[in-house]
Amino acid sequence: MIAVVLGLLAQVCVAQNTPKVALDTSETMFAVLTAINACGYDQDLASSDALRQTIRAEVKKAIQESAEAKAASGPMCEFYHDHQPADSSRDLAQYVSLALYLGDPPAFMPKGKEAELPPDASVIVGFAPLISKFYEAAGLAAIWQKHKAEYVALPDQYHEPLAKMLFDTEIYLKIPSSAYLGRQFTVYLDPMGAPGQTNARNYGSDYYVVISPTGRSLKMQQIRHTYLHYLLDPLALKSGASFKRLEPLLEPVKSAPMDDSFKNNISLLVTECLVRAIEARTNGTKATPEADRLKEVDASVNEGYVLTRHFYEALLQFEKDPTGMRNAYPDLLSAIDVGKEMKRAAQVQFASQATPELLKLSRPSDQLLLKQAEKRLAAGDPEGAQKLAQQALDENREDPGRALFILAQVATMNRDMQGARGYFERALGVAKEPKVLAWSHIYLGRISDLQEDRDAALVHYRAALDTGGSMPEVKAAAQRGIDQPYEPPTKSQ
Repeated sequence: MIAVVLGLLAQVCVAQNTPKVALDTSETMFAVLTAINACGYDQDLASSDALRQTIRAEVKKAIQESAEAKAASGPMCEFYHDHQPADSSRDLAQYVSLALYLGDPPAFMPKGKEAELPPDASVIVGFAPLISKFYEAAGLAAIWQKHKAEYVALPDQYHEPLAKMLFDTEIYLKIPSSAYLGRQFTVYLDPMGAPGQTNARNYGSDYYVVISPTGRSLKMQQIRHTYLHYLLDPLALKSGASFKRLEPLLEPVKSAPMDDSFKNNISLLVTECLVRAIEARTNGTKATPEADRLKEVDASVNEGYVLTRHFYEALLQFEKDPTGMRNAYPDLLSAIDVGKEMKRAAQVQFASQATPELLKLSRPSDQLLLKQAEKRLAAGDPEGAQKLAQQALDENREDPGRALFILAQVATMNRDMQGARGYFERALGVAKEPKVLAWSHIYLGRISDLQEDRDAALVHYRAALDTGGSMPEVKAAAQRGIDQPYEPPTKSQ
């Protein structure tokens, strides 16, 4: 990696000889993004840096001239196309997550256990061994070395404006990043991605922003958003007990369009509201009309970030006080009048949609969408369950097998036998959980019985015993299906 340490004026950001804030480039990021380009990733190609086109042409030539490279690219690109999310904006995002979690080439070994991979990266972890073969077969190391000087020049080009933004943010909060021992904030630059996207990640105590720059400017607003989290998230972690009394505020935001993570975690909601309030206070210039700042506050509130106005008003006093954010933070929390904010939130007409949150956490998926879908299904709300399960499937964020299984159950409740069969069969193709596999077979067996295809039904019941026979409920249901054809219960039962 090639790093440029950002010396924030006279501050020396050193702890254990490690820079706290850095502009950087990564050969691993280069290799992953170059590989998906070779497989047809073309987003924002016309507006990308010319270097992206140059490298794409060189890789294409390497594939054409080498049988080994062509052979290695085949399964890699097949994997890429098979794992493209329905939302194209998430295509780059999942490979950025993976690249940040992989070690150096040519092995590209994960830095941690597979269970610790970010949700979107865990879906495509099988790409790592494929890119390892392609990296060597296509000579990506030589292409990286050839353009290394151009990559080195990228951090130098953007160093000054980024350093100013970081410094201004620290001055406003009265918190030096040098006080954060053992933590890292890194901005990775790589022209092989879409310049229209910014990806931010939090892996443990380290924060990353990945940008494909073009022209002379970086997306400072998005970088600052992540940097504010870098500075403020630790304050929330230290104030865990203070959030308990604020939990009632999660109730009025249940119908807000923001990400579910904010609806289920008061700490995340409070921090995001504070970040947005600071952005509203500091965006623009001194000449920016107050009405424009309040519009920004209202927009955040309407997306569900209902404490943004409280913090916006509280920051007026914070700006006048010499106390830094570290010491002022507990008072900002204790000043929240829960009753008053509940009344405010109850009057909010939430927007139909929210701007997607830039910063994605690294912790393994809590399966929040699917858990909620299962709760909706159990409560007799198949429409709500279907919406949540389909969202999880479209966003490629959670277990696709479970999502398809829920959609199949919804179809069953709606008496859509053909749709149910299709979803159960798709679930069998991707599911890993023995419970999902076994019950999919049982339901398919019952559908076959209802369609008077006894032979097919027996095949599914026996398959259910093979995959989930150790579970008593599965064993009982499968054995009943083997003993006699399934008959749906009557209403009186």
